Amino acid sequence: MKGKAIVLGSGTSQGVPLIACNCQVCSSDDLKDKRLRSSLLFHVDQKNYVIDAGPDFRQQMLRANVNDLEGILFTHEHKDHIAGLDDVRAYNYRYNSHMDVFCTLEVENALKREFSYIFNNDAYPGIPKIKLHQIDKAPFQLSDKCTIIPIQVNHYKMPVLGFRIGDFAYITDAKTIAKEESDKLKGINILIINALHQSKHISHFNLEEALAFIDLIQPKKAYLTHISHLFGKHNDIQALLPPNVYPAYDGLEIDFNY
Repeated sequence: MKGKAIVLGSGTSQGVPLIACNCQVCSSDDLKDKRLRSSLLFHVDQKNYVIDAGPDFRQQMLRANVNDLEGILFTHEHKDHIAGLDDVRAYNYRYNSHMDVFCTLEVENALKREFSYIFNNDAYPGIPKIKLHQIDKAPFQLSDKCTIIPIQVNHYKMPVLGFRIGDFAYITDAKTIAKEESDKLKGINILIINALHQSKHISHFNLEEALAFIDLIQPKKAYLTHISHLFGKHNDIQALLPPNVYPAYDGLEIDFNY
């Protein structure tokens, strides 16, 4: 089966450009240097799903002209990955149905804390309609034809899920990945992995660490995401990379098999 992924956002928790920053990256005219918060749309079995719905979710849906959305998979509970959940109301209204949300217990608890009004028994009219599906490291089905394999990574001390879909995998906010989890990526053709910048960071891969992980997994192609303005301009980043590795950018489309 053929699937398609679209990078909705390839930036860090603050996005690029940053507020009140006039560096050469933040003032760049290159559209590939305009990075919304990290998120991915993927299309399988004639349905659209999104990985993470951060503060730019509404803008991303409008920009990518996503008129229908079947569900959201959350990687973890940080605000730059969950803050846009309220905007699923548009899809609730359009299709008169709930939004399927796939997340760990930790993310579920955060959603219930941050969006308590959604889950109150005395529901206020017009609030988002959410159906929670609790997941962990075990594979799960989106449909009869599509299996999702979660990949647990560590974002400093916080567990975060990446996802393998056929021969494609998406991982963001990783600092360390255990062998039993990286083994789940054997045989993939395409990997999207976070690489914040060149300097060491407490909770994210830097360029050296991301390239080492790519070398371990050996995908045919790899793309870097969750990119900071400190990394440099898109073309400058590309000049640092081996032939099969590329900086992701907002709007990048990738075909894969599942």
